[in-house]
Amino acid sequence: MSPSLRLPSWLSPPQPEVAIEIAHRRVTVAQIGRGARPAVSGYATESLPDAAVVPSLTAGNIANPRVVADALKRALDRAGIRPPSRVALIVPDTVARVSLLPFEQMPARQSELEQLIRWQVKKSVPFPVDDAVLSYVPAATEAGVTTLAAVVSRRDVIAEYEAVADAIGAHAGIVDIASFNVINTALAARLAPDADWLLVCLAADSTTLVIMRGASMVFHRHRPAADSEPLSALVHQTAMYHEDRLGGTQFARVLLSGGTYGDAAGGHERARKEISERLGTVVETLDPRAAAALNDRISAGLELLDALAAPVGALLRERGAA
Repeated sequence: MSPSLRLPSWLSPPQPEVAIEIAHRRVTVAQIGRGARPAVSGYATESLPDAAVVPSLTAGNIANPRVVADALKRALDRAGIRPPSRVALIVPDTVARVSLLPFEQMPARQSELEQLIRWQVKKSVPFPVDDAVLSYVPAATEAGVTTLAAVVSRRDVIAEYEAVADAIGAHAGIVDIASFNVINTALAARLAPDADWLLVCLAADSTTLVIMRGASMVFHRHRPAADSEPLSALVHQTAMYHEDRLGGTQFARVLLSGGTYGDAAGGHERARKEISERLGTVVETLDPRAAAALNDRISAGLELLDALAAPVGALLRERGAA
């Protein structure tokens, strides 16, 4: 596992010490201390009304910014975190389109590369890509082919999330989608085997499945909950793609994050059983404490582990903790 692999962010300044995740139905704040061994020194979540944040690729996302900002203020207060001037801001996967683009030869100039990426992804997004927010980073290199993970989102949608951070006096120095930072947590926790492994991220509004080859991303699939495609079908299709298109066999590891919305641990456990039965293998719960300890409690429920999975990854992405 390589500590140099960090998944995309729209901006890359020095790493903030506080992460904010704005998701459908909740907000989460977390802080990691300055010690040599990463530890979460403060954290809290606050529930949101269903209509406050409705993640969408093509429409407005935050119907009531004041409600979301007030929830963030309460979370910061409960966590004992002073209002930060800069934060890592995590947004739902649904607001962005991820494309894995292979290149046998990379353009010499960055401007040429970005132009080529925009030309390739414009066919897959339902909005003008020239004015969109674009981020990209090498995801995998095999047999002389470099695959870039390109992430594109509507600029005005990202601005909605940044405006909520601004409302509490925090500048969003980094903006990332949730699943990329769950991957960062798994890498930082040294959970990635050298072989192919599967990560399933369940959010209240969507499901994301990622196939990793060691520390390299070779597959990313996102489906909104509105698609009503059963989890078992998504997992089966992903496994078939892995076998038919990626030359894979059985996954060396399967990690599950999320599924605690609505009925707490019940949804997570049902999903874990469903995935296990479909793949015929053990499915493990991603525990962010393997990447950053919690200072104030020995045990933690699945809801807390779910809530911290992405914020911990965002805070560790620049620390070289992997």
